[in-house]
Amino acid sequence: MDAGEPGSALPVDWADGTRCVHAGLPEPAPGQPFLPGPVFAAPYHLDPWQGPAGSPNGYGRPDNPTRRLLEAAIGELEGGDCRVFASGQAAITGLLLAVLRPGDTVLLPADGYFPVRSFATDTLAGIGVTVGFAPTAGPYPTLHGIRLVLLETPANPGLDVCDVAALAERAHAAGALLAVDNTTATPLGQRPLDLGADLVVASGTKALTGHSDLLLGYVASRSAELLATVTAWRTTTGAVPGAFDAWLAHRSLATLDLRLARQSANAGAVARLLADRPDVTGVRWPGLPDDPSHPVASVQMRRLPGIVSFDLGDAGRVARFVAASRLVAAATSFGGLHTTADRRAQWGDDTAPGFVRLSCGVEDTADLVADLTAALNAVSPA
Repeated sequence: MDAGEPGSALPVDWADGTRCVHAGLPEPAPGQPFLPGPVFAAPYHLDPWQGPAGSPNGYGRPDNPTRRLLEAAIGELEGGDCRVFASGQAAITGLLLAVLRPGDTVLLPADGYFPVRSFATDTLAGIGVTVGFAPTAGPYPTLHGIRLVLLETPANPGLDVCDVAALAERAHAAGALLAVDNTTATPLGQRPLDLGADLVVASGTKALTGHSDLLLGYVASRSAELLATVTAWRTTTGAVPGAFDAWLAHRSLATLDLRLARQSANAGAVARLLADRPDVTGVRWPGLPDDPSHPVASVQMRRLPGIVSFDLGDAGRVARFVAASRLVAAATSFGGLHTTADRRAQWGDDTAPGFVRLSCGVEDTADLVADLTAALNAVSPA
């Protein structure tokens, strides 16, 4: 076996931490590294007689062994075959353009990632695709006549949750495909393909890789036909990640279980802190027993995300809160090692001016809670 090709599939009885450490690695060989370094190549040597049929590598756009190792790793965690893209937006727009045709209808989350909604209304509608929207928590319209239903659960940034299995059953009964954006949950939080989804799409930029140093997206499926369609689209458009980014992502996957455990614990402590403060409103985290998403999330999700949302009333108070904190950085994106706060209205989300998406990092829980408490006290209304 070539050192750049994945080994055998992971045993099904391995737990999350073990699976993350070993996902996508080649079979061990004396003198070889655990994870081979990135392969940098545009063209490869071809067999003079067989041409590209003589090797899995012919040209760097469709072929790269470093990328294939990462795809094997993510696919093992998601429970399907995977294709990685240059970014999460490249993955989700590629999926939509590869699957949808003029005359089709797509149903998108009304409260999901806003650039996807913008892409749908600006681009998909412009090529003859009918675009509809529904809130993540429902209600959903009849799905008859719809080609593709896209969910984002938990939704970003409001953290509403949808029952994937129930909607998959409805979609399939109506002849529709179901795709789930698994960015917020990650494959350790939930496995949509196990719940009946046809496709999974996600931004690997966020918690999956978790070090705030690369852009990545992916699509996963158990349907060879759907995956072939997505693969052909990626090959034609060239929306592939570079070898070094793919290697960095694979390296980072090994600690996913550890990072999520701390982030989720921190989010639980922060959510309880915020819920007890009269100067903070609209606290959302699916792990809170009284959260609207808790009944579904507690059954559907294997672990909860490290994201908490809340409202501080106005933009100025948000800015003062972040400035008063020693541990919270003002930054967009989420799922990284450092705790960050993002006032989503400044990016175009339909949220209140004081709405905050707080992404908990891996700091010690006691330090993070103490820091947030001090920062909130410093900006508390008189």
